[in-house]
Amino acid sequence: MNSIKFVRSKMAPLSMWCCHRIIAVTAGVYTPKLAPAQVRLRLVSQYSTTQTRHNVGQGIVSKLKRANETYERFLQRHFPRFYVLYHAFKRGFRLLFQDVREVRRIKSGMLINNIDHQKLPYREMEKLRQFRRDMLKAIPLVIISAPPFANYLVFVLMYLFPRQLLIRHFWTPQQLVEFQGVYHAQRAHHHPELLSGLEKAAAGIKDVRLKTRLLELCSKVHSGAQPVVSDVHAVRTLFSGPPLGMRRMSTEQMSHLCPLLFLTSRLPAFWIGQRLNSHALELMQLDHAIVRLGLHQLNDMELKEACYVRGLNVQWLSPAQCLQWLSQWLQFSTHLKESETSLYLHSMMLLTVNYPKPPHS
Repeated sequence: MNSIKFVRSKMAPLSMWCCHRIIAVTAGVYTPKLAPAQVRLRLVSQYSTTQTRHNVGQGIVSKLKRANETYERFLQRHFPRFYVLYHAFKRGFRLLFQDVREVRRIKSGMLINNIDHQKLPYREMEKLRQFRRDMLKAIPLVIISAPPFANYLVFVLMYLFPRQLLIRHFWTPQQLVEFQGVYHAQRAHHHPELLSGLEKAAAGIKDVRLKTRLLELCSKVHSGAQPVVSDVHAVRTLFSGPPLGMRRMSTEQMSHLCPLLFLTSRLPAFWIGQRLNSHALELMQLDHAIVRLGLHQLNDMELKEACYVRGLNVQWLSPAQCLQWLSQWLQFSTHLKESETSLYLHSMMLLTVNYPKPPHS
């Protein structure tokens, strides 16, 4: 009995020690398992909150879309003319935002790849040129809309004067054709004055051969015939120096060249000359970019736009006629030097005024 008591007395501390170790080990093993469980609970809670917000956001967007569709159907049914304008404005903002993203991408690529503007593909060069012109035209509208509550006045002005205040993104297809016709009529109004200016300049030319060729060219245009590229190249030296070089021609002649590029002539003479020269150089670079791309790679809309920018009235021309004219134009322009920008600008009148050829010619 004593031995049994002794064993029990010895085992009691041992059992207590073992129990303590088991509890300690169990606690040590079990305690880390609580942290992942809490993390999972927190992740589930956060996911549920995020998912709820996402679902709420989707619900709001879908409701707004349905409300907008209902509003558009209401306008289309009860106010069809206003609906056309509303649709044009909606489409215009979408196209404008697309242009902003596209221009940002092009400029980022130029910085990253260290590409000069002259080495860009044609479509990217043309996008930058047109975007810059659009933004310059939009500046007055932004200034007008700056004061409080001026948005209502701006909307009325845009409705009444879409050609003067809005850029092309916000025009309807009918307005685009109409306004291009108006703008071409404005620049065609200056064709007779430009031709008369060339004849006046011929009086001061001492070289009889060049003087005769210039007068023959003017007479050919006056008669309604279409000059060929060789007719213009024959007098090219007159447009790089006196009397028709960019820095030698009269202020009056420069002011009549401005409408060809849709530029204002109400500026000092030196500023007009700089603007004409820079715009002509830009178009010459675009001509070289078209050659690199390949003329037949342009679609019908791009063909018409390229011809229109270079002075041609494309309202009644077919894509085939535009292709023919632009091909001749590139044969002429890609052989010009940077010092011959005056000849480039005058040819926007000489090579366009009688195209296509009259049936009797």
